[in-house]
Amino acid sequence: MLRSFRFCSAHLRSKLLPFLQESYQGHKMIGASKLSTAASTHTMESTQNANHTAVSYQNVVVMRHADRLDNFDLLWASTAERPWDPPLVEAGRVRALQTGRSLRQSLGYPIHRVFVSPFLRCIQTASQVIAALSGDVTGDSVLIFPSEVKVSVEYGLCEIMNKVAFRNNVAPKDGNWGFNISELVAMFPVGTSGSNAERVDKELPQWEESFQQSRDRYQRIFKELADKYPAENLLFVTHGEGIRVAVSSFRKDAKVYGVGYCGYVELRRPILKTDQSFITGEFDVLTDSDQTGVSYKTTNPYDQ
Repeated sequence: MLRSFRFCSAHLRSKLLPFLQESYQGHKMIGASKLSTAASTHTMESTQNANHTAVSYQNVVVMRHADRLDNFDLLWASTAERPWDPPLVEAGRVRALQTGRSLRQSLGYPIHRVFVSPFLRCIQTASQVIAALSGDVTGDSVLIFPSEVKVSVEYGLCEIMNKVAFRNNVAPKDGNWGFNISELVAMFPVGTSGSNAERVDKELPQWEESFQQSRDRYQRIFKELADKYPAENLLFVTHGEGIRVAVSSFRKDAKVYGVGYCGYVELRRPILKTDQSFITGEFDVLTDSDQTGVSYKTTNPYDQ
């Protein structure tokens, strides 16, 4: 399915859609999981035709947060002021930084924007990943340079909001989750949060949302954020269920059975740019099972 943004006449679309489909088929033949270096390092205007249109590819990385404290200190929640919002353990901070280093070395394209769940474990994970993406990292030290990476907190990426996800009945009794966006944004590396984008979801999901409602939410927020910035590569830092949805939504034959801390998947879709509009294709899942901390099975026997 192809989607059009801004405005584009039916006549123009009828001429451009076959070109986009043909170009994307060529892109997919380059490799099942990666583009060539030349193709992957260009976000826009990677291919042009006589009609002055450009076919490129939008890249989206969807990542789970790192190691949360309450999974290692089982008594932490009993004395915590905010038991529903655990921070990372130190090993989680290290894992997040190492994952950021790995992304910087392996992606082959820049990340322009980062969107993060408001929960502290995601904020701290994103801070470490952004530091690795934005600065020179040597040993255990990080030197931050001014960066074009911009980070925003997005309510739609939050945890599943029900009693199953918040075990031991730790959700706030008064319904006040206490997220101070200004304080959360201040945790990100200097120079990365100067342009906090307007949130797509203005409020947290309603408490006691069903699992199906949360899956619908994740699928919607991924697409809406990608559609809002079609010419940019994005990183979403979210929760385990978000990773499952990122795989199953765009690879219908896949069932995720494991998501490790900082596990992530890469998504990519074709973008055709004209003078008036963007026309987008559907996302493909580029990450193979067990490649980056995400395990899934497929019904396609050739992928087993």
